[in-house]
Amino acid sequence: MPEVIFPGPEGRLEGRYHPQKDRDAPIAIVLHPHPQFGGTMNNKVVYNLHYAFYNMGFTVLRFNFRGVGRSQGEYDQGVGELSDAASALDYLQSMNQNSKHCWVAGFSFGAWIGMQLLMRRPEITGFVSVSPPANMYDFSFLAPCPSSGLVINGTADRVAPPVDTRSLVSKLHEQKGITITHQEVEGSGHFFEEPHMDTLMDSVSTYVKRRLTENSR
Repeated sequence: MPEVIFPGPEGRLEGRYHPQKDRDAPIAIVLHPHPQFGGTMNNKVVYNLHYAFYNMGFTVLRFNFRGVGRSQGEYDQGVGELSDAASALDYLQSMNQNSKHCWVAGFSFGAWIGMQLLMRRPEITGFVSVSPPANMYDFSFLAPCPSSGLVINGTADRVAPPVDTRSLVSKLHEQKGITITHQEVEGSGHFFEEPHMDTLMDSVSTYVKRRLTENSR
């Protein structure tokens, strides 16, 4: 797993970059949970998402937001973290200029940042949003949501209650031209403790593989 350091808006950002041999491979970035609550790129959900995408043939980058690990800067309420994510995507694209598909996956706080990145970057063709904290952050910027994706959460999530996630999904469902797939993992909390992690990764892999064969937005 090659460690990489790449330039961010506030200095260096630390990441893990996993390229495919195929020059046309699709690309994905994976965004970690809240920096102030112990979120890092080595979070279990983030790590497993990284490998799920890699095993599906994606060139993948996960990284630490500013102020986490060896990434420079300090926490910036999500504003700076969105800029970090944009820099990470720039870096990933600069190394994979033949890629036809670009995905963003995020967990918790990372899901919120990922959805904002989606609004800024029309080249993103799909997203995976795991346990989006719709109770804590305003997702109303998703109007309209520019691409189809998967929203997945646990039915026993106490950090981001399922009722708020369902409300977010129902708003997105009203938009035309995209399809939001919503799945709930029965009995799982916010962090997909065992045995729920396998269920989460199976759902993500099934969804992404189907989307890659459909070639739809």
